[in-house]
Amino acid sequence: MALKVSARGRVPPFIVMDVMKAASELEALGRDVIHLEVGQPSTGLPFKAVEPVKRLIGESALGYTVANGIDELRDRIVGHYRTAQGVQVEPESVFITTGSSAGFQLAFLAAFDAGDRIAVASPGYPAYRHILSSLGLEPVLLQVGPEERFQPTVEILEELDGKIDGIIIASPSNPTGTILPKPEFERVIEYCRSNDIRVISDEIYHGISYGMDVTTVAGVSRPEIVINSFSKYFSMTGWRIGWLVVPPDLRRSIECLAQNHYISPPTISQWAAVYAFDCIDELQANVARYKTNREILLQSLTDIGFGRIAPSDGAFYLYSDISSQTNDSVSYCSELLDQTGVAMTPGVDFDPVNGRRSVRISFAGSTENIEEAARRITQSQQR
Repeated sequence: MALKVSARGRVPPFIVMDVMKAASELEALGRDVIHLEVGQPSTGLPFKAVEPVKRLIGESALGYTVANGIDELRDRIVGHYRTAQGVQVEPESVFITTGSSAGFQLAFLAAFDAGDRIAVASPGYPAYRHILSSLGLEPVLLQVGPEERFQPTVEILEELDGKIDGIIIASPSNPTGTILPKPEFERVIEYCRSNDIRVISDEIYHGISYGMDVTTVAGVSRPEIVINSFSKYFSMTGWRIGWLVVPPDLRRSIECLAQNHYISPPTISQWAAVYAFDCIDELQANVARYKTNREILLQSLTDIGFGRIAPSDGAFYLYSDISSQTNDSVSYCSELLDQTGVAMTPGVDFDPVNGRRSVRISFAGSTENIEEAARRITQSQQR
């Protein structure tokens, strides 16, 4: 007799991690691989934060903290909203999480019940769909394209078949990097408020934009939830530290869920994040490098015939149509990795409907690596 296996685990893989695994296996064989597949800065913890973190190790027990995080970090986040975006956030609304991934789980569990329907843009971050499904929630795909700048619109929401209970908005988005302009952002938010739709605003790429302003829903006494992270702008992916800004009606339930699911966020990572706020000049230099990398790739990919590249207003991705070259992005990325040592992610990870004709390319690495990747990709297309 077979033992029961939960259906919750029957979610598709996060393909970018499979690509990363294949790339790492090539590296283990001695191949020189350039990683354009994963959304990870090539830099680590900001330099000025390193020594204070070192001093903590051995000098502090680094034990549990309260479930919503240390006051010092929550206060720095409040100050960051005030100085960077000109909004006032209540300290009690800030909740530190074990990365944005835990933030999504806590937000979804606190705000929705099994069977609720949550709208997500497609192409979009695949873990949205997979986390929702594993929690018994129904992801409702909003097929968006160049006409909508790959972002949800009121018109698309109005055409949905059936009521939705929530929506995830990501601006800048992954994989396209597009930003929802403030008038349209506010229009979508107002529509959701009028129709009792809970908004989850994914703001983990805030701080990384190229001349276009971003909009936060933090600081507004409304039912929206903000999810943010230290992984991208703050260059702290492996530290697994993020935060929520939550409305009053969810604070206690999120606290109780976090106490039971996680106990507390990692203590050393919380202190590293505190010190990272003293490194804004270094972080802005990273953004300047991303901008340079973006221009290099845009020029190179355009020259070799990559088509319809999404407007990369922010984040560190290019999302490109490759239908002139293939209708099988999985095979295309696998062959490119094998032939050139350049790893990129097939679009099916982000769009299960149309993603076989697209790829996502991360330009978060060093400029030298981006230049070399562009050269290898160009050579591969000339064969």
